[in-house]
Amino acid sequence: MREHLVWDWNGTLLDDLTLVVAATNVALAGAGGPAVTAEEHRTQFRRPIADYYAEVLGRAVDVDEFTRLDQLFHEAYRVGLASCALAADAEVAIRSWPGTQSLLSMWFHDELVPAVDRYGLTAVFGRVDGLRGTVGGDRKAAHLARHLAEAGIDGSSTVLIGDSVDDAEAADSVGARCVLYTGGFTDAARLRAAGWPVADSLTEAVTLAAKLD
Repeated sequence: MREHLVWDWNGTLLDDLTLVVAATNVALAGAGGPAVTAEEHRTQFRRPIADYYAEVLGRAVDVDEFTRLDQLFHEAYRVGLASCALAADAEVAIRSWPGTQSLLSMWFHDELVPAVDRYGLTAVFGRVDGLRGTVGGDRKAAHLARHLAEAGIDGSSTVLIGDSVDDAEAADSVGARCVLYTGGFTDAARLRAAGWPVADSLTEAVTLAAKLD
């Protein structure tokens, strides 16, 4: 068994898909684009998010436009964040992991830390890291490498639980393993087709993670 578990936050521990889709639609409307349903989002969403926006809009999205759309998204997301709950079995799943745990999110660090504290989870994690930039949307691999390095943890002793193929690719890039969770931002069929272990609940994800060497 690997000793350390890295949790993803948005779409994994935090059940915020409905809010993310609503905020995405605010951003898309700001570019004259169509609204997307939750299922369309789960089928199409990917990182870099600029590529996802470009697909939905049917045209290229340059850096300046993506910066504006990202701001629209986050403004709308912040308004609804207080209404989001943890995933139904998040706390049980967290307690069931026997090793050390940390949390890595692509949400802004200065907002992530107090949010995690509001849910009473700060003491659980040896480290909590969010995005330290002003614009989001990039891939997770470099952030995971930095997260583990600053925690003094080797990727070979780590499992990541997340809800996107990008999470799995980030884990693979540092020699970690990954279990993908179907309750978040990505359609279950897409996750299963990607070839990594897949779980339909967070408690199942922890059970699978504990079996990985």
